[in-house]
Amino acid sequence: MSAGIAESTPSRAVSAAMSFTIRVDPATGQQYMAVSQKGRPLLLNSLTNKGTAYTRRERDELDLCGLVPPAVCTIRQQMDRTYENFKAKTSNLEKFIYLTSLQDRNETLFYRLALEHIDEMMPIVYTPVVGEACQKYHHIYRRGRGLYIAYEDRHRIEAILTNAGIPHPSVIVVTDGERILGLGDQGAGGMGIPIGKLCLYTLCAGVSPYSTLPITLDVGTNNQERLSDPLYLGMRHERVRGEAYQEFIDAFVAAVKKVFPRTVLQWEDFLKENALFQLARFRDQLCTFNDDIQGTAGVVLAGVYGALRITGQRMRDQRVVFAGAGASAQGISELLVAAFLEDGLSREEAIRRIWTTDSRGLVTQDRPKLEQYKATYARPAEEVAGYACKDRSRITLLETIENAKPTMLIGTSATPGTFDEAVVKAMSRHNARPIVFPLSNPTSKTECTPQDALRWSEGRAIVATGSPFDPVTVDGKRHRIGQCNNSFVFPGVGLGLTISGARHVSNGMFLEAAKVLAALVKPEDLAECAVYPELSRIRECSFAVACATIRRAVAEGHADPEILEHLEKTVERAMWYPEYLPIRFEV
Repeated sequence: MSAGIAESTPSRAVSAAMSFTIRVDPATGQQYMAVSQKGRPLLLNSLTNKGTAYTRRERDELDLCGLVPPAVCTIRQQMDRTYENFKAKTSNLEKFIYLTSLQDRNETLFYRLALEHIDEMMPIVYTPVVGEACQKYHHIYRRGRGLYIAYEDRHRIEAILTNAGIPHPSVIVVTDGERILGLGDQGAGGMGIPIGKLCLYTLCAGVSPYSTLPITLDVGTNNQERLSDPLYLGMRHERVRGEAYQEFIDAFVAAVKKVFPRTVLQWEDFLKENALFQLARFRDQLCTFNDDIQGTAGVVLAGVYGALRITGQRMRDQRVVFAGAGASAQGISELLVAAFLEDGLSREEAIRRIWTTDSRGLVTQDRPKLEQYKATYARPAEEVAGYACKDRSRITLLETIENAKPTMLIGTSATPGTFDEAVVKAMSRHNARPIVFPLSNPTSKTECTPQDALRWSEGRAIVATGSPFDPVTVDGKRHRIGQCNNSFVFPGVGLGLTISGARHVSNGMFLEAAKVLAALVKPEDLAECAVYPELSRIRECSFAVACATIRRAVAEGHADPEILEHLEKTVERAMWYPEYLPIRFEV
């Protein structure tokens, strides 16, 4: 795979210190980095810094002699040194801080180290450790990355976007910090999420780090612990709401469309009502999607397809109960309906295969003040009238299972203990192989542990989780716990969108992503009841997802068909690989 990006898509990055361009030597056909300055600025820019790996020629030509130790090291030697330092850290948060500092110094070395230790480091770079990092963001802050756009700066958003120094970002991830994982409102500390997501774009799918941009929209916070913290880095007022909030979001999107018309805009960790509303409002205006809604849906559906390879059942025969009725559940439900339709059900039949529960119990059509976004999957009053339950106005999750007799149980509630022993045993009574997906993250928010789900089901449950868990052995059989990790889907989708220049993001793209991801689950994975591939194969998965995304974009008319010619080669060449390029000074 290419060390840079496709020759047809030149990369140029700019910082206050210097600019550089990725070029191809016409004589050799090899890529190199052309820089505009010499000396110390090269060391201060994380995208041009090689540290001790600059060659003798580069040190002479770029005025670097004496600025680094005399030994010329390989990237392998540098990795040995940095990994040794990583292992010496005594807590996961310290490891997070170390990797963040490495990324700030040397992007290429950071990604090479993380890629070669992906199973160990991905939980540090993102969930679950990124949750703690967001909570402590204001105390561990070292160096700015990305853009912070405060409500108070709403009249100069275009100027702030240009301050990023990236003329043509390929992907922007934006949050307002209100629903960070399952931890709630973290205000400006939510910046850890878009930074982490974009790390995964590069790590998992090879989206060039030269062209990604994390953004936090700071509209205040209602988290009193943050507001009372003297080191808090955000605006010190409660959240802007209502019309003023929406005008700010509208102004942001308008600025993005004007300044970066070809970017992919990903919404991340907004409050469920805002997440659903913004996606509906802007999905036809630019190339945009919400990973919490659509990316989660794609990876969950892939896990469902994998589980059905174990049970031998058809999609159309499934009955699904959700614990949690927020944005994630709505997105998953919508994609499940698409899968039901594809397997021959009518839309009405498909919708009737889904039950949703929340903190008030089963969502029913006669619920007072029923939220509009929950109405589609609310159960009819006449159906509920026949349920065996204690209180028809608050039907519990357990009572829902006993009456609906679902084949699968999906948790998006962010409430630990939601799947208790009675719930899992009820699923096991109604199914020989119950499908149980406690998906909430970080780990502290999961609805139940895989160990409990397997113990309570006598080893029969097919379990996938949102956060990483160690394998579980029950009665001598090893169960590898597949991680329902959005990273299997959204980086590949984003890569496909950027390569194809797609003008719109459709649910069909995530349906195709789910299919190709499920097809990559090997028989040996299924033998251990794992419904996702090993994380070590993440780039293979992203490659397949990117190709599927592009094909669907062309089929739906959202991308030009010329991209299909030599598609696999084009995608392969576009995937950035972390290795040092030769550096030349060229004005």
